[in-house]
Formats: sequence, structure tokens, C-alpha cells
Amino acid sequence: MNPLKKWRELRTWAPLRLAFLALFLAFLVSFPFWGSRYWVDVGFYVGLYALLGLGLNVILGEVGLFNLGHAAFWAIGAYATAILNARFGLPTLALLPVSALVAAGCAWIISSPIIHLRGDYLCIVTIALGEIVRLVLINNPGGLTGGPNGVVGIDRPVFLGHVIRTPMDFYFLVWALVALCAFGLRQLQRSRIGRAWNYIREDEIAAEAMGVDVRALKLLAFVLGAALAGIAGNIFAAKMRMVSPDSFTFLESCLMFCIVLLGGMGSIPGTILGAALVVLFPEILRPVAQYRLLFFGLALAATMYFRPGGLWPRRRAVEFLREAKS
Repeated sequence: MNPLKKWRELRTWAPLRLAFLALFLAFLVSFPFWGSRYWVDVGFYVGLYALLGLGLNVILGEVGLFNLGHAAFWAIGAYATAILNARFGLPTLALLPVSALVAAGCAWIISSPIIHLRGDYLCIVTIALGEIVRLVLINNPGGLTGGPNGVVGIDRPVFLGHVIRTPMDFYFLVWALVALCAFGLRQLQRSRIGRAWNYIREDEIAAEAMGVDVRALKLLAFVLGAALAGIAGNIFAAKMRMVSPDSFTFLESCLMFCIVLLGGMGSIPGTILGAALVVLFPEILRPVAQYRLLFFGLALAATMYFRPGGLWPRRRAVEFLREAKS
């Protein structure tokens, strides 16, 4: 189909998309007031994994770098919050930017020597890095990480004198962060950096020939994705009031990878949808818990077969045309 025709079709669907967005926001805001505490808590974890998925989506969806060690940056953000709060008494919520910066700094140090790798090689190295971070936490360097038992006694976050302690409080906190991050990433997608990321994803050699600084932009993607994971780590540590290496396994990195693939690589609403499916699917299948991983695997395989671009794919070519006409 002609790209111009696709663009015109997209414009005709714009009012429906806005109406759907308004309904979705209304549901998110109203849900804690009529949903049970249990499902509000589940809604918090949907938001948490959406935040983690958005971070990985920058690396995998925007630039096309296979990262199966994303849980390492989540762990770094969580442990930064836990250590600075439990050991030194710094306020949990004030550590939100600190967790992001620590995770981003570690991502820059870790990814700088490996950023030139591609495909399967990068995937294997990131798996190893994720396991290295987890083993370092277990080995308790300097007595800071608490070894296998982790760090306990983390304070609840306080916002304008209000202690965030209930599932509703954490629900609104995490979804406010998801909304801010989604808005920022959407603006970044429309910027020159976002377009350069997509050029690298489609053809790295051609992008470099056009003058794109491939190495710097890849590092930027890794650092930004890790910063979002660090923010998620801060909220997770404050919610659980303890952190341990068992929470940041290779399986968690695989779940984040599935979130991006299910929703659609590069798609922000698709990533949020993928997070909802990954969190809600096991809850719905809890009565047949012994088979839920089988059902989840079958559903993932069916999605990859019938919708290889994801459940909510991003229309990149149409967006480029629309930007060129504006």
C-alpha cells in the first residue's frame, strides 16, 4: 500500500485512538477505587513491568540490540536504594534519581567494551553480565549487599508528608512514573535521536555512512534503558522493603524480553499491553498453576506466528512520512 494512503488512513483513525486513550486513562485512575486490594496490587506490578519494558524497549525496540541481562540494571537500582536508605538513612523517594543515575553509570561502564557486538554475540554477553551482577550481589562485597539474604529494613517513601504504604498509594506512584516516562520516550521517538536509533536498527552500516554516530547512540540507548530500570528498582525496593538476589534472575530478563516482543518492538502502548499480559496471564491461570507456564508458552508462540510484529506494532514508516510533511 502507498505510504501516503497509509498516512491518510491513520489520520481518519486518530479520533478513535484519542477516545481509546481517554478511556484507558479513566480506567487506570478509577480502578483502585472499585477494585479489590489484591487486584490493585496486581495493577502495581503491571505498572512496574511496564516501566521495565519501556527501558528494554529503548534498547531492543528502538536500536535493535539484543539485551537479555536487563534485570541486572533493575537490581543495581534496587540495591542502590536499599543500601543508601538502610545503611545511611537517605529518604527513599529522594533516591529515585540516584538509583537511575547509578544504574545508568553502571550501564555505561558495562556496555562500553561490548557495544560493538551484534546479534547473538551481544545477546550471550548480556546474559553473562546479568549473571555476573547477581553473583556479585550474592558474594556481598564490602558487606554492603547482605549476601543471599539481601538488604532489609527499607523505609517507606514519603511524598509531601504522606507515607506511601498502601497498594493504592504504590499503584498511583508507579503509574504516574509510567505516564511520565511514556510521554518522554514518545517525544524522544519523534526527535532526531529517535530517528537515528531507527536508522541504526534497520541498517547500521548505512546509518554510519550517513554520518550517524552509531557507537554514541547505542551507548545512549543502553544508558537510558538502564536508567528506567533503575527507577523501577527504586520503586520495587520501597514496595517490598527488602531486596535479595533471588528477585533479579535470568527469568526476569526473559520476561522483559517477552514484554517487548509481545507488545511490538518500538511500540510504547504495545509495551504496556505486553506488561499487562505477562503479569495478568499467570494470575488468570492460577487455578491451573501447574500448567500456566505451558499455556503461556503456547500463547507466546501463537502470537509470534500470527502477529510477528507484536500485538500493537509501531507504524514507523507512516510516522516518518507524517514528520516529513509537518
